[in-house]
Amino acid sequence: MKLLRVGAQGAERPAILDAAGRVRDLSGQVPDFAGEGVACAALERIAALDPESLPVIEAPGRIGPCLGWVPNFICVGLNYAKHAAETGATPPDEPILFSKTTSCVSGPNDPVIVPRNSVKTDWEVELGVIIGRDTLYVSEADALDHVAGYCVVNDVSERAFQAERGGQWIKGKSAPSFGPIGPWLVTADEVPDPQALDLSLTLNGETMQASNTDDMIFGVREIVSYVSQFMMLRAGDIIATGTPSGVGLGMKPQRFLRPGDVMELTVEGLGHQRQVVVAAE
Repeated sequence: MKLLRVGAQGAERPAILDAAGRVRDLSGQVPDFAGEGVACAALERIAALDPESLPVIEAPGRIGPCLGWVPNFICVGLNYAKHAAETGATPPDEPILFSKTTSCVSGPNDPVIVPRNSVKTDWEVELGVIIGRDTLYVSEADALDHVAGYCVVNDVSERAFQAERGGQWIKGKSAPSFGPIGPWLVTADEVPDPQALDLSLTLNGETMQASNTDDMIFGVREIVSYVSQFMMLRAGDIIATGTPSGVGLGMKPQRFLRPGDVMELTVEGLGHQRQVVVAAE
């Protein structure tokens, strides 16, 4: 299934794409896609519905974040071999974990806002993993059974805030609009192998990132299992699994986002994002 949320910010309603790509209203069936609303059991109930029986939303308008609420937004750093090489970093022996504040979450086509005092706002296309049940100490063999689905993530990052201001990376990862997710939550049954997905990002029509998830140092099974050794994952949590090479930080000369830039992102089978960059007020 391809699940989405449509409507004005703060007033989105849950929906599903039917076989013809029409947006069907789920608001009479589920309250929202958030928390237990995206638990594996809840998604099974949605899968039992006949999409053709649901009302068509003729003019859906804005697509919102594919989740109405995110308990935890966890990220993996330096998880593509070529990206680690372009930054001059040694590939890690274990996954590098950090968080984004959930207040950064935005819709897939909402503007990306360059924060005040920013000089190095950067792009990062990523595969997002959406957790579907309580997950603690799960084995790699069972890890994918705890995944509700997948989505496109742009892990927007302010590199100076992240690396030059002391402290932890979260400062450079969490400004409003730094977490576009969606357009869809694509359920796990539609992604039989998360390690075989093309992903790309263009900036003003020029390809910056073009890779495949097979370049991950740590795959989705290993990441979900690893994170669960340290914390309880809950339904609706997102894990952003790292970005491939081609970020602005790794370019020579470096290139960072400016107002008026347009980013377009795709992950195979998970949809398309488009963001115009604007300056903070």
